[in-house]
Amino acid sequence: MRPPGRRVRRWAGVAALLLFAAVCCAAPVSNAISAYVALKTGAQDDGGIAEGGSAADIPLRMLTAYKKAVQQVDRHVPKCRGVRWPILAGIAKVESNHAIGHSIAAGGDIRPKIYGVLLNGSGAGGNTTVFPDTDGGKWDGTANGERAVGPFQFIPSTWESTGKDANGDEIADPHNADDAALGAAIYLCGNGRDLTKRSQLKAAILQYNHSSEYVANVLGWIDQYTAAAKDPDLKNVSGKVRTAIEAALSQRGVPYSWGGGNARGKSYGFCCSPNGSSGASIKGFDCSGLAVYAFAKAGVRLPRTAAAQAGVGKRIPAGLDASALKPGDLVFFADVPGRDSTIYHVGIYLGDGQMVNAPRPNAVVRLDAVNTMSGFAGGARLL
Repeated sequence: MRPPGRRVRRWAGVAALLLFAAVCCAAPVSNAISAYVALKTGAQDDGGIAEGGSAADIPLRMLTAYKKAVQQVDRHVPKCRGVRWPILAGIAKVESNHAIGHSIAAGGDIRPKIYGVLLNGSGAGGNTTVFPDTDGGKWDGTANGERAVGPFQFIPSTWESTGKDANGDEIADPHNADDAALGAAIYLCGNGRDLTKRSQLKAAILQYNHSSEYVANVLGWIDQYTAAAKDPDLKNVSGKVRTAIEAALSQRGVPYSWGGGNARGKSYGFCCSPNGSSGASIKGFDCSGLAVYAFAKAGVRLPRTAAAQAGVGKRIPAGLDASALKPGDLVFFADVPGRDSTIYHVGIYLGDGQMVNAPRPNAVVRLDAVNTMSGFAGGARLL
């Protein structure tokens, strides 16, 4: 197993006055990117919420594979409990970024195939142990040694003892999304773990990669996907608060647009975000634009920037944690919590640690965990 490497990507939102007010984007938390045993070849952008946190960021065919594996795993490990698609998604996010950038056929075959580095002890990517060839290059394409393969980065020897056919073609192929996801589920289950128990889930992930940093990273993604998979419980929410929340929820799946969104709904944005992303050709919302729209439906007029929105209503201080929030509150994130002038992002709190969120360019409006993002800066109660 390779030691985890650290890659940090941070998005900072800034005010941009171009005819109308500024917008905001996400500043994701740092993530240690770990593969099963070795660095994967090819560039990969792993920037916290920038690339994940909700099913909207997972290729549909991969999400189908994760869910299919959950349905099939009890045939192979009947004593296993608690396998959920967010667990598999958490592993695959860290191992291959859900095979993003590769084509996935209807039957699940992934092309080009995903290979890790040759495990020859060269030191590349923390590779200090020689793994002799076990498959003659059948799965990893080389007889000169071993390398991890597929979206779940199995070593061929592990795959031979774990892999199963999940798509009915009578071949257990680690380069097939369905087979790989089922193999990962079986491997995590061991002899029959109860993955609803946090301690056993941690043990399963640690078996996958014996690194505490890896475990923390995967658990973070699992928690994000779990939060995003739940529909909010609004049974005790009524009146204008419910109106605002339902207006925001109705926009799930609408693309992020830098500068997009107003009291009437989604709109084209403008150029450019701090990272150079333009919303000029995208009809959608940025974070503060979504808040403007949702609360307009409830009769509340908001200023256009996230920082300015913090000055409306009853301010919930940054020194309090998310437990002080109530459904319908705006929730803020800042580069320097406690200094509202540094607020770069806003979401709409739903309860149970969730928020409706327009996270950043190249994403969509979705549900995310509040702790997905860094710099919690309190909230504002408008209703």
